[in-house]
Amino acid sequence: MNKKRWIALGVAAALLAFSLFFRFTSTLFSSDVETLFDGPENQYQQEVIEKGSGHKIATLQLNGTIQNTSQSSLLNEGYNHDRFLKKLEHVGEDQSVDGIILRLNTPGGGVVESDEIHDEIVEIQEDHDKPVYVSMGNTTASGGYYISASADKIVAHPATLTGSIGVIMQSINVSELADDLGVNVNTIKSGKYKDIMSETRKMTDDERDILQSMVDDMYDDFVQVIVDGRDMSESKVRDLGDGRVYTGEQAADNGLVDELGDFDDTTAMMEDDYDWSNAQVVKYKSNTGVNNMLGGWAQNLLQNDHTDLKAVQELLQQSDGPRAMYLYSK
Repeated sequence: MNKKRWIALGVAAALLAFSLFFRFTSTLFSSDVETLFDGPENQYQQEVIEKGSGHKIATLQLNGTIQNTSQSSLLNEGYNHDRFLKKLEHVGEDQSVDGIILRLNTPGGGVVESDEIHDEIVEIQEDHDKPVYVSMGNTTASGGYYISASADKIVAHPATLTGSIGVIMQSINVSELADDLGVNVNTIKSGKYKDIMSETRKMTDDERDILQSMVDDMYDDFVQVIVDGRDMSESKVRDLGDGRVYTGEQAADNGLVDELGDFDDTTAMMEDDYDWSNAQVVKYKSNTGVNNMLGGWAQNLLQNDHTDLKAVQELLQQSDGPRAMYLYSK
């Protein structure tokens, strides 16, 4: 066996060992630390942002990519889809809450996850008759806009990046690299499309047509959500929804958002729109008991020395397979 073949086998073995190791650490650290300590009561705490009497406005924050990477782990304190949905449902059912403001800072994310949040917002509006406003942060694009479309009012900062209406599905093809390294991939499959979007061979025209039809169907759903939520014609939505991003000011000009302003402006608008003078504004957050103390301690202990480990772990978590996304990616 020549030297080049030995090098290729060594590289392949190292990559396999590397992948197995970090998949093991991903599993080890992916258990939801908070659920180990959460009690059935006092699941959420209210932090008073603005004192007042009478009506109550509840605010929820959504930061990061909207994806069900499942649970908050020792190495990840980012967005937790299940927890956010439960918190939104809780606030919707809370009879002491009169209105809800979602503070969004997200490039979007999964198609299913975005739709689940959208449906929960619509349910709150219809079943509990509560207004839902959106305050956009630095970025509220793609799946973030999908969520926003059903809101009673959308407020963006002039410099907010929003829009990116569309669906994306991507994969990497490494077949030429594998050939150069002398790596052969053997695939046994039950049907000719079972390994569609394989990373180790070129995509066929038939496969591309199948995937394009899926993306088109999901895009149609996105368009319809905006048509229904914004009372906008389908033709205009499709003209605006070519995947590009808009500044908040541009989005206000083309009708994708209602007003320009920051979070404080959004609360003031809700108070004025519903004549809620001297309303109390609170932020709902997960209980900050023993769970967060221990979770935060463990995260700091591990994260200080394992920043690279976290980055690789998150990459591996997201590389289980190609998926359609409502996502603004640079």
